[in-house]
Amino acid sequence: MAREITFSIETAHGSRELTVNYERRGSGEPLLLLHGIGHHWQAWEPVLGIIAAERDVIAVDLPGFGISPALPDGVPYDLSSVSAALGSFCAALGIDRPHVAGNSLGGLLALELGREKLVRSVTALSPAGFWSEAERRYAFATLRAMRLGAQSLPLPLIERLSRTAAGRTALTGTIYARPGRRSPEAAVAETIGLRDATGFHQTLAAGRSVLFTDDIPDLPVTIGWGTRDRLLVRRQGIRAKHVIPGARLIRLPGCGHVPMNDDPALVARVLLDASS
Repeated sequence: MAREITFSIETAHGSRELTVNYERRGSGEPLLLLHGIGHHWQAWEPVLGIIAAERDVIAVDLPGFGISPALPDGVPYDLSSVSAALGSFCAALGIDRPHVAGNSLGGLLALELGREKLVRSVTALSPAGFWSEAERRYAFATLRAMRLGAQSLPLPLIERLSRTAAGRTALTGTIYARPGRRSPEAAVAETIGLRDATGFHQTLAAGRSVLFTDDIPDLPVTIGWGTRDRLLVRRQGIRAKHVIPGARLIRLPGCGHVPMNDDPALVARVLLDASS
């Protein structure tokens, strides 16, 4: 059962309250899981059961995504603001320096938390922020097209498409290499989540000038990239390795941009190894 917590964050306009929805399972060392733009914590559902056997797993709906409300008015969706909010979220839960893993936008946020030394280890799966300008424009145009597609489809059509592998490919094939493996219920929920995400446009706007250029020394960093990632192509992983020379760069064979559903056993093993 997902939960929610309300806590204070410091902003340019003083202290403001923020409510965040999250799922928490398992026991062991804490591991914070961060999803990508337009997604929700359920992106991690395929691996949660495996990981929760060995970790205290906290999968969060980022502000403005899933069912977490948007950031307070006037608070930007930039790296520093969102990572500070995540730090406050962890403090509100009584978690000190968790391990963190993120995918796409979540991978970029995980790296930022590592740069700020707010976590014990970082695992970033196809993280944003290592693109060329042409690659960024392509990715953002694709994301906008996915959002427009989700907004244009009436719910009965989304539900009808979700019932076949071909329909699930139409709904989610951009981010999954094996979209037919996604359950109909999950395909519907994430399409609705993308359609309704209040933080989508502001997050994209904040990302236009983002490049991750800082090393993260003295912290274990693992970067995984799907060999069939069609949104952020895998050569960006080589750039990430140049920026963070001490990082372990791992190929995720046969996986797309959101690899957790394409190969849950492989991704769970990467997350557990990286946070050990």
